[in-house]
This record gives sequence, C-alpha cells and structure tokens, in this order.
Amino acid sequence: MRAHIEELVHQAVNYLKREDLLPRDLELRFNIDRPRDPQHGDYACNIALTLAKEVGKNPMELAELIQQKLPNSKRIESVTIAKPGFLNFLASDHHLRTVVRECLNAGTTFGHQPAGCKNKALIEFVSANPTGPLHVGHGRGAAYGASVSAVMQAAGHRVVREYYVNDFGRQMDILAVSVWLRYLELCGESVPFPANGYKGEYVYDIARQVRSQNGDDFRHPARTVAAGLPPDEHDGGDKEAYIDALISRATEILGEAGYRACFKTALKVMLEDIREDLHEFGVEFENWFSERKLEKSGALERALEQLDENGWLYTENGARWFRSSALGDDKDRVVVRENGRSTYFASDVAYLLDKLERCPGTLLYIFGADHHGYVPRLKAAAKGLGQDPNRLEFQLVQFAILYRGGEKLQMSTRSGEFTTLRELREEVGSDAARYFYVMRSHEQHLDFDLDLAKSKANENPVYYVQYAHARIHSIFGQVEVKGFRHNQAIGDAALKKLTEPHERALMQTMGRWGEVIEGSAARRSPQDIAHYLHDLAGEFHAYYNAHPVLIDDDDTRNARLNLILAVQHVLAGGLELIGVSAPETM
Repeated sequence: MRAHIEELVHQAVNYLKREDLLPRDLELRFNIDRPRDPQHGDYACNIALTLAKEVGKNPMELAELIQQKLPNSKRIESVTIAKPGFLNFLASDHHLRTVVRECLNAGTTFGHQPAGCKNKALIEFVSANPTGPLHVGHGRGAAYGASVSAVMQAAGHRVVREYYVNDFGRQMDILAVSVWLRYLELCGESVPFPANGYKGEYVYDIARQVRSQNGDDFRHPARTVAAGLPPDEHDGGDKEAYIDALISRATEILGEAGYRACFKTALKVMLEDIREDLHEFGVEFENWFSERKLEKSGALERALEQLDENGWLYTENGARWFRSSALGDDKDRVVVRENGRSTYFASDVAYLLDKLERCPGTLLYIFGADHHGYVPRLKAAAKGLGQDPNRLEFQLVQFAILYRGGEKLQMSTRSGEFTTLRELREEVGSDAARYFYVMRSHEQHLDFDLDLAKSKANENPVYYVQYAHARIHSIFGQVEVKGFRHNQAIGDAALKKLTEPHERALMQTMGRWGEVIEGSAARRSPQDIAHYLHDLAGEFHAYYNAHPVLIDDDDTRNARLNLILAVQHVLAGGLELIGVSAPETM
C-alpha cells in the first residue's frame, strides 16, 4: 500500500509541475508512515511539510494542491488533510478485501518481495571459537542472525549465511593441550591443570575419544610434562606465559603428528557438536569458512601484500604493523609478530578481502557486544585494502542473562560453569528460545525468564502467538463436525460481509505485513516481526471471542473462514521467519 500511495503522490506532483504550479526541477522528499492517531486514517504523508519552504507555500495550502490532483484509486477510500500539513489516506474496503485474496493466493509467502530483487548480502554470525559448546550468549547471536537473514531474504535480498571457523589460532592450541592433559589423567598421570586451560566436562569427553583412537600412544610421565616451565598464575606467575610454554612442551613431546592428532580430534568433535546444536536450533549456514584455509590458499599473504602496496604497512621492533590509526582505528595493529607468525587481526584482514571479492553487496557482521572494537579496525582494513568501508555493516548483539526463580544464572566458557544452548533448548524448547531471543532489540540486554518461557499461559508471548495458529486449525477441524463445508469461492464473493470492526482490524493489520517485513529487513530488527505477530494474534483472539465463525449463514461463514485462514497463513509465515514452529494443536 505504501508503494501505491507513493505512486499516487508522484502523479499528483507531476500534474502540478506540468501546470507550472510547482517547479519542474523539484526533487521530491517525503515519507509515508502510520499516523499516531488511527482516527486520522491508515497512512500519513508528509510531502507538504518537506517541500513547503522550498516552493514558498504554506504546508496546508500545498497539501490542498496535492490532494486536488491525486488520481482516483479503488484502494483509497478518502484523503484528508491534518495540521500542520499531513495528507492522511484511509484504505478502502476494496483494498482490505484484496489483502485477504492476495494472502490466500500466496499462502505463507504473502508479503514477500521477489527473490533477488535487492542486493546480495553475506551475513556472518555466531562464528564462536570451536573450543567449547555453544552457550546462551551464542544462542542469542544465532537466533538474531538466522532471523535477520530470513527476513532480509523475504524482503528480496540474496542472502548467504556464513560461519567463520577459528581453527588456526591460539585458543585452539589451548583446547588441544587441555585435551592432552585430561588424556594423561585418564592414563593415570596427574598433571597440574593450567589456570588458563579449558575446564569443562566436554574436554574429558574429547580426551576419551583421543584415548579410544590412540590408546596410550600419547602418554608421558607427568613429572616431565611441566618440568622447567615458568610458574602458573596460582604460583605467582603469568598464566599466559605458562600456557604458551605448555603448548610448546606438548608439541615437543608429542611431535607434530601426535599434537595434530589431539588438535584435529578436538576440532572435529567441537565442530560436529556446534553444527548439530545449531541444526536442532533451526540455524543453518550455506558456508562454513575455515580460517586455516586463508593461509593454505595464500589469501593471508595476498592481503598483507595489498596493504603493503597501498603504503599502510611498516616495520618496528622486528614486527610488521598496519597503520590503522591513520584510517580511523584507535591504534596501529600488528599483523606479523617478531617470530614471523601472523596475528589474529591479519587473518581478519585476509578474511575481509576474501569476502569483499566473493560478495558484491553488503558484508553484514553480527558480533557480540564485546567485539565493538572490531568495527573501527575492520573499517580501517577495508580502506587499507582500497575497498569501500561502507559495504561493511556491523550489528552488535547484547548479552542474554538467564533467570530462574528470579535468580540470575552464571556463565563462563573457560571455567566450564556455563549454561549451554543445548541445555536451554532442552529446558524451554527451541520455539520459546528462538522467540524470546528476538522479541527484544539486539541492542538491548535481554533478561531471559526461564519460568515464563516454559509457561502455558497467555503471558508467554510465544505460547500466545502459537495458540492463535492452533486455534484457527481447531476451528477448521470443527467445520465438517458441525455439518458445514468450507467453500473458498463463496467466501471470496462474500468478503463484503466482513463489516465488523474486529474484521476490519484484522484485515488492516494483515495489510501491513509486507511493510513490516520490509521495515524489519531495512532496520535489521526481527523484533518487529515478533511484535507484529503478537498484535495479530491478539486481534484474532479478540475477534474469536466476540464473533462466532461457524454460523448458519453460508456467505458470512465462508467469508469468515477465508479471513481466519488468511490470518493463519500470516502467523505461520511470520513464525517461520523467526525460526518458530506453527503447531496445529497445543
């Protein structure tokens, strides 16, 4: 409807230009929004306010001129003017009936834009280090990223979902050595566990697999494993220096083949766990991109060469630095250490260049809020590579805090004391988890009430929406029981009988669905979908409580069945966008 009104306004202004009542070179700037007061109509246009000063007319006067030249439209009942110069449009009954027809024809894809009509977007999200199970913080990023991807796709974007696998860095080495130490324990060797190691029970699980595959091949006397290493944190030392020395010792003792065996088993087990966890959460990726691939393919070297050719690298104290502070970052960044090893940031630059070359559109990074420092450094990297930094977009997802019985639950990956995404799903179900994760803006902290998420009451928003869908299914299940038959053609011809205020409200709300998808995609705000579905469910429940559907009058009954079937399509389609099922019974 917005696009239709926009076209009407353009035609009216063109008439005025041809009659020299407005400058012929006038550039139009206006918005079409919902008026704050529903009594003012369904849509409000501010064109008279935005152009009045430029054309030297009073906004009310200009609004009247435009109103007079607006073409007639069967979809518009009336156009009125409200101070200080808004044009208010009221949708016609014809338009509302058309909404029902279009929805029934399109099914759950009603409101979607043609596939690929907008630019391509490569969306990276989750990308958690494969050093432990996904926790509830990752879950919010996963739910947000998957929902944004689906909504953007529904709005016509060509979307590619990507998970960046950090399988090359120091954290994976820490996991590998943690697994080896637990393996030694299983072999009867008692080795002090590092303060900076991964302590979760899952590390023992991986260690058991290593032992099952390799027996005692990697066993080594405990007394020599830590001999000569610097003191760990609990002995007054530096935990970072200790873990690095322990990694070197493990490589020395096990040899390259033995160490890689521990490393690969840990990586394989954790990646399989993450993939399965996300799959069961309804989150899928087109690409799983390996960080290790960057070095093997030469992409890392090529990215650094590009920065160097553009004059942004320099050498200091034996290390290679990127002059990122000159490009908007808060400081310069090391890309190659004194020992010749590349840094995490160098891999980030190489990955960025690879993505820029693969995707001609938007690169959307979805990070946890603690990664806010990545925004200026990656923008600087794009500039250093000679690319447009505006192609990079960042959405930062705030933390999710779990509450049970009014008490906050703790979470820490390294210590092993955390609530996993799998545990959350097992407790409240994937539907509740997906809905609760996106029903608040990702820019706000989320207090996740486990008790509310599990409740079977209207206060639980996902239950409230799903129940509306199931309730409609139940009504259709009663059609034949009551001796009726749903005739959609009769219902279509009788849509003019839908005159009740509740019926008009349902049709008006369904008519907004395409706009909600469009706005949600543009703002990257899937909470708009959740709020809309809650509103639509509320209007349906109110309608159901006020007006019986299965009445004796054939025309009205079939028209009402058409109406609620359309509502059911929108509910199902909307729930699908945010990864929530649409149950037929509850």
